[in-house]
Amino acid sequence: VQLVESGGGLVQPGGSLRLSCAVSGFSLDYYAVAWFRQAPGKERERVSCISSRDGSTYYADSVKGRFTISRHNAKNTVYLQMNSLERDDTAVYYCAAVYDPVDYGSSNCVYGNMDYWGQGTLVTVSS
Repeated sequence: VQLVESGGGLVQPGGSLRLSCAVSGFSLDYYAVAWFRQAPGKERERVSCISSRDGSTYYADSVKGRFTISRHNAKNTVYLQMNSLERDDTAVYYCAAVYDPVDYGSSNCVYGNMDYWGQGTLVTVSS
């Protein structure tokens, strides 16, 4: 089982990045997937979540209107499109998956519930 994040890097404030989370070893069909981030000296926080079946989404207030989560089950991949990036978005971004065949929506996408985690990808927003 592997979740591999990619797409991080250095970007100027106001710029955009698209993160990808490629999954191998299991099918994402019955999994909700979330993006978390952890900035230096801070706790890991939930950024966004997409539910397992109906595709409903959740966003933290700090990213609402700027970030968009999506999933492509045929490719077993989840994406996070990040626009209008701010310095406070600088962090290591992690994707994580939780088995949710019933589809409890974003309520299952909490740190202690996640079944699998990726290694993270660093996003640095700086001029």
